[in-house]
Amino acid sequence: MPDVHALLSASSSHRWLNCPPSARLEQNFPNETSVFAEEGTFCHSLGEMKIRKYLHEQVKRPQSEEFDTEEIENISDTYAQFVIDIAEQMKHYGTPLLMAEERVDYSFIAPGGFGTSDAVIIGKDEDGSGVLHICDLKTGKGVFVEVEGNPQLRLYALGALHAYEDLFPIDKVRMSIVQPRLDNIATAEMTADDLRAWGESIKETAKLAYAGKGEQHPGDWCRFCRARHACKACADEAMSLVKDEFLDLDAMEDSDDSAPVFKEPSLLSKHQIESLLPKLNRISSWIESVFAYVASEAIQHGEHFSGYKIVEGRSRRQFTNERQVVDAAAKAGYTDLYKKQLMSLTEIEKLMGKKNFADILGDYVVKPPGKLSLVEETDPRPAVELTEASDEFNNLDE
Repeated sequence: MPDVHALLSASSSHRWLNCPPSARLEQNFPNETSVFAEEGTFCHSLGEMKIRKYLHEQVKRPQSEEFDTEEIENISDTYAQFVIDIAEQMKHYGTPLLMAEERVDYSFIAPGGFGTSDAVIIGKDEDGSGVLHICDLKTGKGVFVEVEGNPQLRLYALGALHAYEDLFPIDKVRMSIVQPRLDNIATAEMTADDLRAWGESIKETAKLAYAGKGEQHPGDWCRFCRARHACKACADEAMSLVKDEFLDLDAMEDSDDSAPVFKEPSLLSKHQIESLLPKLNRISSWIESVFAYVASEAIQHGEHFSGYKIVEGRSRRQFTNERQVVDAAAKAGYTDLYKKQLMSLTEIEKLMGKKNFADILGDYVVKPPGKLSLVEETDPRPAVELTEASDEFNNLDE
């Protein structure tokens, strides 16, 4: 997979379309990788390999000691099979064109814009109309990715449409998200003309973003912005919310202490709390990013922040070399230093195979309910029907 990204990347388009200056502001901060990003890169490579094998290309399996797990194997299988099934379906109406990790150029919409679409499929539908299908693999499980109105997929589709519409008549554009960890496999469709119209509608915003102009606008798109910890708009939003909604100004006037006095949450109405929750989630995430940035600057670069210092956390003793520990203990007469422990459920299932595991141990497996938590309605998990204790008992008076 390519590691070069456009300033106006498709993956960050949700952000720069809503907050145009963010594209240039992010350039002031390093684009640091993470274990999640590295895992996603490997999974994409694995999915690409499986699609290319289907196309009878000679490819080598990507290697990773850390990420080559059964879960990643299953995720890449799900994605690759989804793409292959689309191509196979199109074969009923002609010979489709399937491309994996296809670079597309949408600079005619967003200055300098290009990106890599996980899969591009061009063929015909059952009614004979030309179809362009864009597929995107998402390996994350923290954020549910919505397919409807997804600007990343639309930019990929615009680039592919621009590149191939002279060779293949395209009437419909389909865009799919494959996010196996959240059971999110969904497809949106629009006409090629509607897609072109959408592209025209964002041109001016894209020009502003490329120039670093426009207004900073905080929202849920700030979550992965590299500049959010230093963003004045985010800070202003947080401070305004605290001042307007949470500070008890009357109590502060009566107090001799200069420290702010906060309202009790129970004194806010349910409606007030409901209206605040989306902002609170975003501000909480922003506060965490500020502290993470300050800690990184202090620890990694020696920056001093007044009122704070660097300390060592609690440490636990550990052996330097387990083999030498066993040998030294054995010489002193201590030979039984190991304790036996049942393998994990997943390890036993892998050892036996899923069918044998189900036949032999299926009756002994139970999946208890998970810990209850409050999440936004956009979360894909089904809501839990809560039963009050009073509903569980008969009313003796009746």
